[in-house]
Amino acid sequence: MKNINIQDLSRKIPIFPLTGAVLFPGTQLPLNIFEPRYVQMIDDALATPGRLLGMIQPASQSQETGNKTLKKVGCVGRISSFNEAEDNRYLITLSGVVRFEVDEELDVTTPYRQVLANYDNFKVDTETQNSAGIDRAKLLALVKRYLEHRKILADWEIIKQTPTEQLINYSGILVPFTSEEKQLLLEAKTLTTRGHALEALYQSYIFDLSGEKSDQLH
Repeated sequence: MKNINIQDLSRKIPIFPLTGAVLFPGTQLPLNIFEPRYVQMIDDALATPGRLLGMIQPASQSQETGNKTLKKVGCVGRISSFNEAEDNRYLITLSGVVRFEVDEELDVTTPYRQVLANYDNFKVDTETQNSAGIDRAKLLALVKRYLEHRKILADWEIIKQTPTEQLINYSGILVPFTSEEKQLLLEAKTLTTRGHALEALYQSYIFDLSGEKSDQLH
């Protein structure tokens, strides 16, 4: 979703804090919403022109409030499709727009949490990403070796045809990295730095799983 004017985005956004779930600009994340407070959040978001909400990972539990503190960086998504299930659930697809930093968490009366988002450091997300600094052949080799070692079934032909930007960003969403590793990828400033961080992650997992030196893949 390029050509977004950050100035048009609301700075006050509802958030969905979820450990292990990250959203990247230009990707889509399916979500099953069933908790009453988040069902209301979706109701409220759908009533706004932007249909925006922020995905962000919790950081740690606050002893004072009982609320989990938040990671510094999340990603705003637009509800691009939704279905209402009979048991008062929503099945939604969230399309990533732009990352944000949390300036502050707001004192609200809604059952769900809201923050003041700052998009200033992520204007790059609204521009066409340059993947020239990524060795695509090396990245594909790492992905293939990782899938083989983890015995994960995937359609390799589809993976080979996936654009580099999506290959990198969807790895952050779909691959079972730790929540901290996913956050590391999310906070990478550019697509190139995220790609290099992803390569390092794949290499470390391949080494741990097989004991072989990852430089054999080069």
